[in-house]
Amino acid sequence: MISARPFGTTAEGAPVTCFRLENRSGAWAEVLDYGAILRAVAVPDRTGVLRDVCLGFDTAQEYQEKHQGYLGALVGRCANRIRGARFTLDGREYVLPANEPPKQLHGGVKGFDQYVWDHSIQGDTVVFSRTSPDGEEGYPGALAVRASYTLTEDNALHLVLEGESDADTVVNLTSHAYWNLNGHGAGGVGSHTLSVDAIAFTELGEDNCPNGTLVSVVGTPFDLRTARPLEAGWDEEHPQIRQGRGYDHNWALRGTGLRRAAVLAAPESGITMTLSTTQPGLQVYTGNFLPEMAGKDGARYAPRCGVALEAQGFPDAVNQPGFPSVVLRAGERYHQEILFAFGRD
Repeated sequence: MISARPFGTTAEGAPVTCFRLENRSGAWAEVLDYGAILRAVAVPDRTGVLRDVCLGFDTAQEYQEKHQGYLGALVGRCANRIRGARFTLDGREYVLPANEPPKQLHGGVKGFDQYVWDHSIQGDTVVFSRTSPDGEEGYPGALAVRASYTLTEDNALHLVLEGESDADTVVNLTSHAYWNLNGHGAGGVGSHTLSVDAIAFTELGEDNCPNGTLVSVVGTPFDLRTARPLEAGWDEEHPQIRQGRGYDHNWALRGTGLRRAAVLAAPESGITMTLSTTQPGLQVYTGNFLPEMAGKDGARYAPRCGVALEAQGFPDAVNQPGFPSVVLRAGERYHQEILFAFGRD
């Protein structure tokens, strides 16, 4: 079942709509046409009580004013960081707005998360769409994109990302939802355990962009092949942990196609989340730079109160020939999937 309700207006006066997807067991998720944002996900804990496990805000105005945290956002045209806010494609250099000087982050000054998207309901799926014009935030080509959300009967949220461009361009889309499986307002996530199916991560340079080197996770805080608490690694005396002030790194996922990439679990609530994706990388960000602020339902958010698991192309891939390409050629189809499957231990 899908229902819709008004969710206020943007500062420019554009109306925003909130869509609720609900399955027969009572689990539900809410998505906005503003930024194709994932606002809430309520799933049962080990006792059967529903907990909303996705950080968010109560008003469209808050999403506009506090967008630096990208809570729940669909980020693009190119997620993550681009070194020097520039890249060369087919012999031409493109200079981008540097919204995290000297880098570009998550699509620039006004990325995909700051637009009201067109929407439609197709069966049990909410589809958001927009066309990013040629030159928007410095990127070439008019890019038509779609983000489709479906909540399944077995409590999995399926996100399908699609796009086509009329010129060669760069595309890397992902969900920037923050998760706290004890409930979005339950405080720190240090006791959450995380496993990631990867044997290497992309090492960061001093500018927090990958330096092009894939480093083995073995013997490091990045070895999450076996689940471990986030707090066991995020303050270790490791140069890469110090660089990111915790986890803010991309793991090079094993395998191809839609496959299991990570499992997040909260011992307190008993809620688990298995993330599957077609993407080559997974950025794990433990909210190290989240400010203290008011969230939805009277909650208080602070650093490390949520963890973002961003399935995506590698950061700065457009400048790193050894990384999987994020170039979309004219006439080709961009298609990626992310599946958040919730369960109970």
